[in-house]
Amino acid sequence: MIDFWQHIPEHINPAFLEIGSFQLRYYGFMYLIAFFIVYFLVIYRIDDEGIGWSKETVQDYFVWAIAGLLIGARLGYVLFYNPEYYAAHPLSILFPFDLSGGFRFVGISGMSYHGGLAGIVLASVWFCRRRAINFWRFADLFCPAIPLGYTFGRIGNFLNGELYGRVTDVWWGMYFPLDPLLRLRHPSQLYEAFFEGIFLFAILWGVRKKGRFDGSLLCLYLIGYGAVRFCIEFFRQPDPQVGLIAGMLSMGQILCLAMIIFGIAVMLVKKGRGENR
Repeated sequence: MIDFWQHIPEHINPAFLEIGSFQLRYYGFMYLIAFFIVYFLVIYRIDDEGIGWSKETVQDYFVWAIAGLLIGARLGYVLFYNPEYYAAHPLSILFPFDLSGGFRFVGISGMSYHGGLAGIVLASVWFCRRRAINFWRFADLFCPAIPLGYTFGRIGNFLNGELYGRVTDVWWGMYFPLDPLLRLRHPSQLYEAFFEGIFLFAILWGVRKKGRFDGSLLCLYLIGYGAVRFCIEFFRQPDPQVGLIAGMLSMGQILCLAMIIFGIAVMLVKKGRGENR
């Protein structure tokens, strides 16, 4: 039974449809599920809690949010994880084809959660200003729902065989086909699916009606996600082109520390102003 568990990734085909070099992968499908789950949870909150925004406003916002997420996640990966390569190959930042030896679709690989977060925040601020919406309240509407979407996003990473963990000797470790060393590794994608997803969702959903000031759920989300991700990064394999900075922390951990500090700073400022709902 243990042997079966450890070799599960080797039996997963990340593509559920292939037409020539074109593939439809479970990874993208899982992200679609994640978006729908967040959408329906937000609509449930609007109906259940009598929050004064329409479904049409949420639908319009999702177009902005998805665009901000995709652009931010891609540019974040370029800037945080591989700036030297993309400075030398700028076309590959957004061009999904390989022109060497022909014309071949290769897709776009490399997305940064923290870049995506920055992209969504900027898109949200812009959307709220255009619609005369209170940004902090609008963020609080979405934050309790977002972590459950991560559960499916991280399962997508697992099915794709990517973002696996560091070498381990624990029995629940797994062998991942994309690992050039073929060593037993932590299934860190599953750790993230549970703690960044289900665990954080349970906390935020449980306190969704108890925010003491506008932006309180956003602050809790930033601090909570940053703390959970910081811990899990000790089990996740660092990106090879970056490694451990100063031999101690991964790039993800440094960015998570920035999240935590920002969340605490916003909370202190708002409390200092005596803001209440």
